[in-house]
Amino acid sequence: MAFLECQDLIKLYVEEQSKIQVPALRGIELTANEGDLIAIIGPSGSGKSTLVNLIGGIDRPSSGDIILGDSIITKMTTRQLTKYRRHRVGFLYQLPERNLVWNLTALKNVMLPMKLAGLLTHGEQKQRAQLLLKEVGLERRGNHKPPQLSGGEAQRAGIAVALANDPEIVLADEPTGELDSITTFKIIDYFKFLNKSLGKTFLVVTHDHRFANMTNKALRILDGRIVGLHRAIDPKKSLSAREEVIFVDDHGNLRLPDEIRRQAGIKNHIQIEMRDGFATLIPVRGDIESE
Repeated sequence: MAFLECQDLIKLYVEEQSKIQVPALRGIELTANEGDLIAIIGPSGSGKSTLVNLIGGIDRPSSGDIILGDSIITKMTTRQLTKYRRHRVGFLYQLPERNLVWNLTALKNVMLPMKLAGLLTHGEQKQRAQLLLKEVGLERRGNHKPPQLSGGEAQRAGIAVALANDPEIVLADEPTGELDSITTFKIIDYFKFLNKSLGKTFLVVTHDHRFANMTNKALRILDGRIVGLHRAIDPKKSLSAREEVIFVDDHGNLRLPDEIRRQAGIKNHIQIEMRDGFATLIPVRGDIESE
C-alpha cells in the first residue's frame, strides 16, 4: 500500500473580478512509498505549489482525496490540520526568509518548531537541533543568524528546520530557485543523503530539470496534470540509465508531448489500432468537425 496517495485531486480558484473558476489542478493522481525521494517538475503556473499546499494541509482541494499513512488529510478539521502541519510535515521554501526567523540564530531556528509543538524538554530540543545542524554541515554555524549565512547555508539551515519535528514527509517548494549551480547540486546531494540516512519521504516540486536525473523518479506536471514520468531503469545499479514514460490517469487520460504530436502530424483526433497486444496511434487526416 502506498504511503502517500492523491486521488483525482482537483483545485479551482475563483478570479476576483470575473468570478470565473480557474482550474489549478485537474485530477492529479499521485502515489509515493515511504522513504521515496520524488521530484515533480514543471514550469511556472503548472500547479506545483498548489499541490504542495494541499498535501501540506495549508489549503483544501475542491474535490478528491489526499491520504498519508492511515489518515485522510482532506477529511481533517481545521484543528486537526494544524496538528498535522506541526507534527507530521516538514516544509522547505525557495526563499530563506520563509524558512527562518531572521533575528534568531540557526540553532534557535531549528529549536523553534519543537517549542511550538511542545515537543521535548529545552535541553532535548537543543541537543536535537545541534544534531540536525551537524547532519547538514552547519555544526559550526549554529550561533550565526540568517543574514550571516550564505544562500546555500541558509537553505541547509531551512532543511534542518523542516526536519526538526521528525516529520513523516518533507515538502520542498522550489528549494534551489535562488541558488547557483554548484550550490544547487550540493542541496540535491543533501536531500539524497538525508533521504537515505533518515529514511524520510521527500517530495520536491521545482522547475529545475536537473532534479530529473538526481532522483529515482521524477514526475512532470503541466497545466495541473501529471503528464509524464522520468525514472531510473534500475536504481539499484545506476541513476544514469533512465527512461521517460507518459502518464495515464485512472480515467484513461494522457497528454502526448508536443514534439511527438508534431512529428506524427497529430492535431485533434487519432485512431487507435490494436495488434498483438500493442496499441498504435494513427493521426486522423482532414477536419472531422467540418464533415
